Amino acid sequence: MIKPTLLIVEDEELICTQLKDGLRDDFTLLFAEHGREALSALKREQPALVCLDLGLPPDPESAEPGLEALDQIMKAAPQTKVVVLTGTGGRVSAIRAVQLGAFDYHHKPIRLHDLKVALQRAAYFQAIEADVEKQRAGEAATRCEGMLGRTSAIQEIFAVVSRIARTDVTVLIQGESGTGKELLARAIHSNSSRDRRPFVAINCGAIPDTLLESELFGHEKGAYTGAHVQRKGRLELAEGGTLFLDEVGEMSALLQVKLLRFLQERAIERVGGREVLRVDARVVAATNKDLKAELQAGRFREDLYYRLSVVNLTLPPLRDRGEDIVLIANAFLQRSDKQHRRKLRFGSSALEAIIHYAWPGNIRELENAVERGVLMARTKFIEARDLGVEVKDGPDLASLREARNRAERNALVDALAKTRGNITQGARLLAVSRPTLHGLIAKYQVNARDFR
Repeated sequence: MIKPTLLIVEDEELICTQLKDGLRDDFTLLFAEHGREALSALKREQPALVCLDLGLPPDPESAEPGLEALDQIMKAAPQTKVVVLTGTGGRVSAIRAVQLGAFDYHHKPIRLHDLKVALQRAAYFQAIEADVEKQRAGEAATRCEGMLGRTSAIQEIFAVVSRIARTDVTVLIQGESGTGKELLARAIHSNSSRDRRPFVAINCGAIPDTLLESELFGHEKGAYTGAHVQRKGRLELAEGGTLFLDEVGEMSALLQVKLLRFLQERAIERVGGREVLRVDARVVAATNKDLKAELQAGRFREDLYYRLSVVNLTLPPLRDRGEDIVLIANAFLQRSDKQHRRKLRFGSSALEAIIHYAWPGNIRELENAVERGVLMARTKFIEARDLGVEVKDGPDLASLREARNRAERNALVDALAKTRGNITQGARLLAVSRPTLHGLIAKYQVNARDFR
C-alpha cells in the first residue's frame, strides 16, 4: 500500500518528534521549519497533504507567518489538502485559515488520534479529486466486483471504491435494506491488498446482545456457563483481512465502547480473559439507520461514529437508479436462466412493471422477483404477473418540470420496452424523428440495448 506523502511544517522539535512517532506508520513524512522551506519542499516533493502550524518563525506567538505560508501554499498547489494547527483560543485564526483554503484545523495540545483521522479524511478527498480529474478523460466502468450501474450516483461510488480499497481506512456504508451494502463491502475487500485474507461478516442486529460480545471478541474457557473451550471471535478470525459489521447501529452501549477501543488501539481482550491481543483487521461497517439521528437521541456514540465514518458511502435505493434497474434485472435473468436451465426474456408488461414498481426491498427484492418470474413463466417471455409485484399509482407531488420530465422519460422507456430497443419502431410509436429519439435517449441516459 502506498502511503500518502505528508509535509509537516513545524519549528518545535518536541512536537515534530510527537508527530513523527504517531504518524509515520500511515504517512510518508517530510518536515520543514518555516514557510520558505515548506514552499521549496512543496515544489520538489509535491506532497498530497500539509500539516501546518500557524505559529512559525520569525514570530511564533502570532498566526500571521503561518497564514502567509498557507496563502502561498494554496496558490502554488491548490490541490493540496492543508490541516492547520492552532494554539488554544486560536478559533479566529482557524476560521481565517479555512477561508484561505485550509481543509481542516486542529487545536493544540495535539490529540494524535483525532489529528490522524483529520489527515486521513484529507488524504481521501485529495485522492478522490485526483480520480475525478482522471475520469473526465473517459467513461467509468459499468461493473465493480459484481455490482452493476451506469448512473452517475453509482459510478461515483465505484470511483471511490477503486481509490479507498488500497488504503486501510474504516468505511461506513449507509443505505436502505437490500441496496447491496455487503456486496459493496466485499468489493472494497476484493480490491485491497487484503484480498487473499479472510472477509468475515457479522450481523449485529441478528445476534442477541448477550452473545454478540463473545461472537466479536471471542471468549476463554470457563468465561461463562457453557463456555467449555476457548473460542476466537470474528475480529481474530479476520486477522489480516476485513471485518464487515452489518447493522452496526444495533450495537449496545457497552459493545460500542469495546469496538471504539479496538479501532483506537487495534487490540482486544477475549471475554473472561486478561491477555491483550493485537489484531490487524480492517473494519467496514454498514447500517440502514440514520446514525446522526441516533447520535442526537443518545443511542450511538459520537466518537465511534467518527471513527467508523472516515469514509462514508451512501447507496441509493433502487427506485432512484433509473436505467440501472433494467440493467440489473437482465443480469439476474441471465444468472437465473443458467441456474434453472431456461432461456427467457422479459415481456413488455414485465419491463413496465420492473421500471414503474417502487421496489421497497431494493435489489434483494428485484433478485427474488426475477427468479420467481423464471420459475413461473409459461412461455419464453416473462410477464408482469410472473414477477409477483403490483404497480400502484400514487400521488405526484413533484414540480411541473419534474412531472413533465418523468412523463417524457417513462414514455421513452415504455416505447423501447414495447419495441425491444428498436430505434426506428420506437420513433414511430412516439411519433418523433430518429434524431429526436436519439436526443431523448442521451438526455435521460437510457441504453436501448438493455431492452433487447
